[in-house]
Amino acid sequence: MACNWITTVSLVVSLSFLVFGAAASSSPAPNSSNVDGSNTDLAALLAFKGQLSDPLGILARSWTTNVSFCRWVGISCGRRGQRVAVLSLPDMLLQGELSPHIGNLSFLNKLNLTNTGLTGTIPSDLGRLRRLTYLSLFGNGLSGSIPGTLGNLSRLEFLILSNNRLSKQIPPELLQNVGNLKKISLGNNDLSGHIPPYLFNKTTFLRSIYIANNSLSGPIPDGLASLAMLQILYLNDNQLSGTVPPRIYNMSRLQALSLGNNNLNGTIPSNQSFSLPALQELYLYKNNFVGSIPLGFAACQHLQIIVLYTNFFTGFVPTWLTQLPQLTIISLAGNPLVGSIPAGLSNLTSLTWLDLSFINMIGRIPTEISRIQKLSHLFLGVNLLTGSIPTSLGNLSSLCVLDLRGDDLEGGLDFFSSLSNCKNLQILHIQGNSLSGRIPDYVGNLSTQLLQLLANNNDLTGGLPSTLSNLSNLRWIDFSSNLLTGTIPESITMMKNLVTLDFSRNAISGPLPTQISNLRSLQRLYLFRNKLIGSIPDSIGNLTKLEYILLSNNQLNSTIPSSLFHLDKLIRLDFSQNSLNGTLPPDISGLKQVTYIGLSSNCLLGGIPESFGQTMMLTYLNLSHNSFEDSIPDSFQELTSLVSLDLSYNNLSGTIPKFLANFTELRTLNLSFNRLEGKIPEGGVFSNITLPLLIGNSGLCGAPHLGFQPCIQHSHSSNNKNLLVKILFPSVVIVFGSIALCAYVTIKRKLQNKGDIQVDPDDFMSHRLISYRELALATDHFSENNLLGTGSFGKVYKGQLSNGLVVAIKVLLDPQLEQATRSFDAECRVLHMARHRNLIRILNTCSNLDFRALVLQYMPNGSLQMLLHSEGRRQLGFLKRLDIMLDVAMAMEYLHHEHHDVVLHCDLKPSNVLFDTDMTGHVADFGIAKLLLGNDNSLITASMPGTLGYMAPEYGSLGKASRKSDMFSYGIMLLEVFTGKRPTDPMFIADLSIRQWVR
Repeated sequence: MACNWITTVSLVVSLSFLVFGAAASSSPAPNSSNVDGSNTDLAALLAFKGQLSDPLGILARSWTTNVSFCRWVGISCGRRGQRVAVLSLPDMLLQGELSPHIGNLSFLNKLNLTNTGLTGTIPSDLGRLRRLTYLSLFGNGLSGSIPGTLGNLSRLEFLILSNNRLSKQIPPELLQNVGNLKKISLGNNDLSGHIPPYLFNKTTFLRSIYIANNSLSGPIPDGLASLAMLQILYLNDNQLSGTVPPRIYNMSRLQALSLGNNNLNGTIPSNQSFSLPALQELYLYKNNFVGSIPLGFAACQHLQIIVLYTNFFTGFVPTWLTQLPQLTIISLAGNPLVGSIPAGLSNLTSLTWLDLSFINMIGRIPTEISRIQKLSHLFLGVNLLTGSIPTSLGNLSSLCVLDLRGDDLEGGLDFFSSLSNCKNLQILHIQGNSLSGRIPDYVGNLSTQLLQLLANNNDLTGGLPSTLSNLSNLRWIDFSSNLLTGTIPESITMMKNLVTLDFSRNAISGPLPTQISNLRSLQRLYLFRNKLIGSIPDSIGNLTKLEYILLSNNQLNSTIPSSLFHLDKLIRLDFSQNSLNGTLPPDISGLKQVTYIGLSSNCLLGGIPESFGQTMMLTYLNLSHNSFEDSIPDSFQELTSLVSLDLSYNNLSGTIPKFLANFTELRTLNLSFNRLEGKIPEGGVFSNITLPLLIGNSGLCGAPHLGFQPCIQHSHSSNNKNLLVKILFPSVVIVFGSIALCAYVTIKRKLQNKGDIQVDPDDFMSHRLISYRELALATDHFSENNLLGTGSFGKVYKGQLSNGLVVAIKVLLDPQLEQATRSFDAECRVLHMARHRNLIRILNTCSNLDFRALVLQYMPNGSLQMLLHSEGRRQLGFLKRLDIMLDVAMAMEYLHHEHHDVVLHCDLKPSNVLFDTDMTGHVADFGIAKLLLGNDNSLITASMPGTLGYMAPEYGSLGKASRKSDMFSYGIMLLEVFTGKRPTDPMFIADLSIRQWVR
């Protein structure tokens, strides 16, 4: 039907041209409508409409010929005559190419087609719109080059082409006659080549230039420095090289200068040739600037943000910073500066962010720094700081993040006492120092908002205080690589929000806490290289969110609970170097995501379960130094992802499976010291295998280059002679081998060196910046082919990052829209702080002047709405529907009762429940999430959107949201899931609703 509609419109347009042409040729005195050109405008608008698909029918309903086009949606006419003056359809999903007939709207002065789904190229005919003052094609999928004919638009004041897929070079004639231009925005495209040297020579009124996030190279044109009215200059995230034109540092009206993430070099001029009196923001990060940071910045009395990290600035940490009272952000990290922290920083009363990490600072942390009352983020880590941590830091009442990692700080943890005054503290990193002494009991008095406490790689002694459990919101606690002793206090199991627990590489003794199963949020448990004894509690299998469990190098001596092998989220399991005994359970198929299993150097016996073949994501398997017997299971042929397999020092018999030679990823194979026999396979991993990896199997043959005998056919009599040996010898080996193996394990543990197992748990909030260019490449420049969906304020695309990770990228449609910005900020905050297996996880963010995006987990199995209502949907049984609603319930329970703030979703519905590869439900779309200050407070607002049919009555009529309103939406979903009826089904009319119908 869409094709027929477009054909019909095209026919109408063609007939219109024929009629207009016939009238012009046959009538010697054309009527007034032809004279004033309104027919020309009508034909141009119909041609524009004819090339768009208009999937929502916006134009189809409004743009009809029985109504004057001056009354059409998005059209405004001038005061004189029926001529189109404004064509503005921002954020309307139109899709299709921009018709060149737009160039016939000769009276047009404003063209705004922001975020309308346009594709194709920008027609050169736009250059005929001589009256145009405003042109915005922001946020579309336009490709090709920028037409040079736009240089004919002599009245143009605003040119906004950013966030498209435009490529090739910027045409030199683009601004040749545009003398009134005030703003040009070409950022977030794929423009290449040099910036034309004379591009800005005639734009004397230009105030804002945004050409960031492209692939531009070459030097910065010197002509930019001649723009006397320029206030904003963004050229960051390109490939620009050379030095910055010196005159740029003398632009008296410049307020924001962003040149970060390029290949610029050279020095910044000294104070004699440096004068930026209006400068407020300076971004020169990730370049190759050298020399000292000049004193001239001290004259920039309006400077609020200075970001110079990751350059090659040398000299001392500048003391002139203390002379800029309006500074709010200082980031000098990663420069080879020297010197101490200026004590005068305490004069910066507006400072909120201070990052002096990764420099070469020496000396002590000045106590005066505690006077900066607004300081919320303090990064001083990875330096040469010495001395103790000042107790005066507790005066920083606004402190949220304190990062002192990787210095040479010493002394005890006495400062914890004063730090308890920092009620907003969320991140505390003191790892990698030389701190000593006991962990004081008053550690439990730290902020209840604390999310991360990292004190690993120090010299702390004594036991773990039971008061740690007072930190009820703690997500990540790390005291690894210290000298801690004693037992793990049972009170630790009360920390129900704990996600990562790391006490590894200490001398902690005693058993595992019996109530460890209470840590229902736990995902990472690292207790390796300690002196733990006893059994592994059976209830540990209740930790359903567990992803990593590392208990190696202890003295545990029980069987392994069968419940552990049903943790479907488990990625890494390492129990090696213990005294675990018994057999493995026959069914380990529950380990759907496991990639690493280490059970070496224990006293395990029996056969290797056939169900190993169902752990198809397994890449590392080490069962060596046990007493496993029987043959290598045939099911191993399903483990095609194996990279390393070690079955050495067991009692395995039979032949080496030939399928191992077909494993293309297998790099390491150790089968030594078993009772294997028969021919050694050829090819694959066996092509480069060495003798130590097969030795100790006297029955093997083949592979003469390794010293094994050639395989020959034995006679019947020869077989009879060996029959007695074959029957009796294995029995002897099993009995004595088991005794010897356990003795070997005990002796080896006592003699082994204190090597490290590398564990690199990922942080919740990555500090790595992700650029628009990387997101554009990941989504094929935000191609419609990668579009997953469109919401109130954004579009969601599927993308594959440079490291191969497939993600979902949610792009804000209009970053200038206040409500959309609030939505973006709310979603950032909620997703950064909320960590739950049934919530969509944020991986990164990208935010600049004209672009904001969230990088989220990709959910390949679509939404609950799709499963319930789309054609060709899979059949959902009763138990699966129940399982899905339990997933949603657990997510909402976490947001309402377990998160440190009460989080309201306010738009819970099936389209906001997404599924991963295992069909686990994840609640998504927190763009309208609201945070409540108390447990029972409600929020009244008129600006929160909801969805008809799912909104609670008080929410829909009064805008009053609470946890109860979310539960109402959940109840409606519950009815929909089990009845298959939408709450907006046409059958629900008048007083009949889905609730009454079910009742």
